[in-house]
Amino acid sequence: MKKRRLGRNGPEVSAIGLGCMGMSEFYGSRDDARSRETIRTALENDITMLDTSDQYGFGHNEELIASVLKDWHEEVFIATKFGIVREPGNYERTICGRPEFVVKSCEASLKRLQRDVIDLYYIHRIDHSVPIEDTIGTMSRLVAQGKVRYIGISEASAATIRRAHAVHPLSAVQTEYSLWTRHVENDILPVMRELGIALVAYSPLGRGFLTGKLNLSQSEPGDFRQMLPRFQVGNYDHNQMYLSRLEGLAREKGVPLSQMILGWVLDKGEDIIPIPGTTKVHHLLDNIDAAGITLTDDEINELEDAFPANQVRGERYSEAGMLGVEK
Repeated sequence: MKKRRLGRNGPEVSAIGLGCMGMSEFYGSRDDARSRETIRTALENDITMLDTSDQYGFGHNEELIASVLKDWHEEVFIATKFGIVREPGNYERTICGRPEFVVKSCEASLKRLQRDVIDLYYIHRIDHSVPIEDTIGTMSRLVAQGKVRYIGISEASAATIRRAHAVHPLSAVQTEYSLWTRHVENDILPVMRELGIALVAYSPLGRGFLTGKLNLSQSEPGDFRQMLPRFQVGNYDHNQMYLSRLEGLAREKGVPLSQMILGWVLDKGEDIIPIPGTTKVHHLLDNIDAAGITLTDDEINELEDAFPANQVRGERYSEAGMLGVEK
């Protein structure tokens, strides 16, 4: 597995990370044994960055990762997040970036992860009731105390990124980024590159849509994609029209569509680290193979022409999910 640097002055991590959210919640029932096997397989294939949050399964995801790492003695880079508050069984949320909450959340994550230090700690969403300087200032003190190595911010605007970075250097900004979610390209990514901050791209396969294999009619109860605007009947059918064009390009190249799409993300810059999520080993191995995909300039242009960013229909999240997401 190739390596990429997490920000201008950050560590090297695997060019592709593993998003672990779906192992605990949001995509239906969970299977801990299968998820542990997937995490172990990722580590055995040189994926060094695992991405989680204290809200994925209300702590379950962090504990799941810890259960695998207790038997793994090589280096692993763990990124986790805080800032979303909700009740079990409820998607509705509030956002909290208060200094005392930052400290409390960090201690709880360290305990669940069974680690002395968190490698990368993000504010998961932006709390507009608290100056970002106060939140980042508290996170910087956690770095000084040796409880956190690097800090990041998720789903933040260019202006918020600048303000946060002025308090303490950010190593990463995490946001959704894929062929059908390209909002970062105009304002956010240029600022990140100016400041030397890496982009950690979640849902680089469009929550499974861009693999060409998603069939929501067969999804399990609790799959939150059923409530996302892009997956509603009218929007889904419209977006499917463009997906068919992508499938044709993948057939021409002779590679799985998922690998071609991940190859596109990887090609957008050495400072971009996609973290596709999966609970299945065979999907994981397909994603890993994407690191070896080479796309020509013509192929990149064909992909972008086939699925123009301004033609995607439907918001990324429901109204509740957009809380704390800056544009």
